[in-house]
Amino acid sequence: MELLQAALIGLRQSAAEIDQKMAEIRARIADAGGAPGAPVKKTAGGGRRAMSAAARRRISEAQRKRWAEYRGGDMEEEAAPAKAPVKAKKNRLSAAARRNISEANKKRWAAFRAAKVAAQKKAAAPAKKAAPAKKAAAKKKAPARAKKAAAKKARKKSAPPVSAPAPVASGTETPTL
Repeated sequence: MELLQAALIGLRQSAAEIDQKMAEIRARIADAGGAPGAPVKKTAGGGRRAMSAAARRRISEAQRKRWAEYRGGDMEEEAAPAKAPVKAKKNRLSAAARRNISEANKKRWAAFRAAKVAAQKKAAAPAKKAAPAKKAAAKKKAPARAKKAAAKKARKKSAPPVSAPAPVASGTETPTL
């Protein structure tokens, strides 16, 4: 039981210390211009403070001045209320210019398509003629080969067989060719 009483005395003493510190803080706030004894408002953000409109205006002007110095312009130009932006006149083509461009494009595409068709015809025409030419060349070669082979056979039949000369036993005989 004595332990609980000692704990209670300690808690009362710490509560008194907390009350004393709160009174000191309230006094400092009153010296700074706040209402004496007025509680400090805390916002949901934790540490954000409310700022007066005049303070925001001063900060805004100072920031505009800094940007004006950075950009190299005058503050009056930057701080002046913005007028409605004047839309620049768009460069538009006349109907005749659009028609001329359209006709030129049509001519260009027609020439392109005509060149494409001509190239296809040119590529297709030699291919058809080349195939028969190859066959004709092969037919011409075949009879020539046959003629050469027949001539070679004829020469073999008409020519006497070539044999090696027989060794001469005595010195009086001559070899026959």
